Amino acid sequence: MKLHWSPRSPFVRKVMIVAHERGLVARITCVRTIAATAKPHAELMRDNPLSKIPTLVLDDGTMIYDSPVICEYFDSLGELEDAPKLFPADAKARLAALRRQALGDGFLDLLVLLRDERMRVQPSDAHLVSAAVRKRAVLDNLEEEATALMAAQFSIGHVAIGCALSYLDFRYADEDWREGHPRLAAWHATFSARPSVRATEPVDDS
Repeated sequence: MKLHWSPRSPFVRKVMIVAHERGLVARITCVRTIAATAKPHAELMRDNPLSKIPTLVLDDGTMIYDSPVICEYFDSLGELEDAPKLFPADAKARLAALRRQALGDGFLDLLVLLRDERMRVQPSDAHLVSAAVRKRAVLDNLEEEATALMAAQFSIGHVAIGCALSYLDFRYADEDWREGHPRLAAWHATFSARPSVRATEPVDDS
């Protein structure tokens, strides 16, 4: 399998964590691909017309995107029999995992857009204020849910939320999100200690 990949993309990191958790890393060829919002990538667009990563290309030419779909595909292929599925079969547990994945992915979308806005020559004050309010709301919500996260079986929801919090550390290192969120900080410490997470630390090679 060919994966359009970047060492600094949090969404690529998400699928690579799943690949590690499911024992699939040796089957993946990572192709370094720079996907910039302001500059469509012609070669990438042959596999994904949205010009976005991660994009997975199977040996038979089948193209799979984006991260939620790739993660579920990897989970279906998992070769580690003793590793629990990241997409639970139980309907209630699956719904909780998918909701948490949506929250984590949505939080990442917000953080990426906020970073882009801050880098503009003339950032929009309205957008910056809106993003700050939503960022605080997400962190407060996750603090309330941290105990449930610790108790639940590790799932795709944990992966998505963990990647979002790790992206805060990577791109917003000057902001202490842990202040006022002790339970969430404690959970994230356990997430960060997982071998799959340690093996996929982001690198800013720009």
